Amino acid sequence: MTQAPAVSKPGRRRHDREIVALALPAFGALVAEPLFLMADSAIVGHLGTPQLAGLGVASALLTTAVSIFVFLAYATTAAVSRRVGAGDLASAIRQGMDGIWLALLLGTAVIAAVLPAAPGLIDLFGASDTAAPYAVTYLRISSLGIPAMLIVLAATGVLRGLQDTRTPLYVAIGGFAANGILNVLLVYGFGLGIAGSAWGTVVAQWAMAAVYLVVVVRGARRHGASLRPDAAGIRASARAGAPLLVRTLSLRAVLLITTAVAARLGDADVAAHQIILTLWSLLAFGLDAIAIAGQSLIGRYLGAGDEVGARAACRRMVEWGIAAGVVLGIMVAASRPLFMPLFTSDQLVRNALLPALLVVAVCQPISGVVYVLDGVLMGAGDGPYLAWAMLATLAVFAPMALLVPKLGGGLTALWWAMVLMMVVRMATLWWRTRSGRWIVTGATR
Repeated sequence: MTQAPAVSKPGRRRHDREIVALALPAFGALVAEPLFLMADSAIVGHLGTPQLAGLGVASALLTTAVSIFVFLAYATTAAVSRRVGAGDLASAIRQGMDGIWLALLLGTAVIAAVLPAAPGLIDLFGASDTAAPYAVTYLRISSLGIPAMLIVLAATGVLRGLQDTRTPLYVAIGGFAANGILNVLLVYGFGLGIAGSAWGTVVAQWAMAAVYLVVVVRGARRHGASLRPDAAGIRASARAGAPLLVRTLSLRAVLLITTAVAARLGDADVAAHQIILTLWSLLAFGLDAIAIAGQSLIGRYLGAGDEVGARAACRRMVEWGIAAGVVLGIMVAASRPLFMPLFTSDQLVRNALLPALLVVAVCQPISGVVYVLDGVLMGAGDGPYLAWAMLATLAVFAPMALLVPKLGGGLTALWWAMVLMMVVRMATLWWRTRSGRWIVTGATR
């Protein structure tokens, strides 16, 4: 951990208040996001199995398309929070507008690619002949909401940089409610079937984007920031986000490799693996909320030239990450008898799931450190290092995971490989924070 001077109790309490004020609303917003898909699945599921299968395939593609652009939120948070710390709110909002314009351009490009390629993409994912038509319909309509979702990502980054995580929470709750009401109305009230579900989600997504834009535009007018697209600013946002894109793609590759290896272990193992991934994602929301607080706080401290405050906040957030990881690990270990029946009654799946869940529990304190330090370095704008570190982690993880089917050990061994991956990530992030090279003060890095 980076060396920091001893912090008084009032100082720790101040950091605690800041972390809680940012992390709790961020957690609520993060949890609200997957509820969109859950609502769609519940509503479409009553139409029939082919419709639900089509939704599953199309949603996987849409989720991937949006998640690889999550750098729009991360990079924007870091850039905006630095300028907030420097006291230049007009420049902070101007930087945020560059990220929003970049999101609109990227979203438009994705639509242009997805609309004609939808049948081929669905076929690539192996959808059945009965599910494929529904998947194509849902994918084509829902792709019209991708620019809105990317705008939401960028605008969320703006507000996080402005130290506001409450507005994203309120927008997420409103969007979830609107999505559910519109889906029920269009699917059943107007009899549009799966197309109604897609249109309901698109309308809700654009409504969320509109609310964000109103908030950001008001802030821009209040502080005299320009709203016009600036080519140089958009290019700068793209350059700042490129390393984080590499990091995200490398992390996605880890998850894809893990799933591919699990599939080679057998049906029971891959079924258990899917359940664990669902739990892993849920646990990540809690830890990622602290990381989001880290992005906002570290950028602000560095922008204000407060190196001591940045180091102290980093140390305190690591302590929060470890504590949260320990609590989550104990919860996972203790709730296994209750957790497993919720997902499967197959004894073979349960046999594979039981020991692997213990591995996940053991990994949570490590994950807490990883998520927090990832957020700290993102807040510092240290994207290039994060990209190289994740590529190195992938290079270590991939051969070990691919050897699991040959060496034996089943799903438990595969998840021990995941623990090793997290340990490597922790080591690379820990070394960087100790080195102090991430500490670059000022309004820009």
